[in-house]
Amino acid sequence: MKKSIVRNVVCVAAAGLLVLWFQASITAQGASQQPAPGKQADVSDQDLKAFAEAYAAYHRIRLAYESSVKNVQDPDKSKKLQAEANSKIEKVLKEQGPTVENYNQIFAAANANEALRKKTLKLIEEERKRS
Repeated sequence: MKKSIVRNVVCVAAAGLLVLWFQASITAQGASQQPAPGKQADVSDQDLKAFAEAYAAYHRIRLAYESSVKNVQDPDKSKKLQAEANSKIEKVLKEQGPTVENYNQIFAAANANEALRKKTLKLIEEERKRS
């Protein structure tokens, strides 16, 4: 049950981050958003870095398992692969430091503040290049 909840939260957070990326590309194409003053001060650089590391690690794991899970015909084997991937994702989140609550708070702050969103996207991109 706990794994299922964690998995759902991670999936929701990942979907939200896809929205974050989409919004950033729209902003880059000329659509501007008003930044929410004061939001960036609520997120430390250390928390933002942990968020970026967790996000990048999550996507590495997801990409590693995605095609395998989709291509498996046996439902039991598919469930086993999903459980294995979820276990690795949970381990990464524990190792990277951000709690689910902290992860979601950073996500919300980045959505509310254009400057923080750009900083977040830059850190995520840097983390992806490192891995």
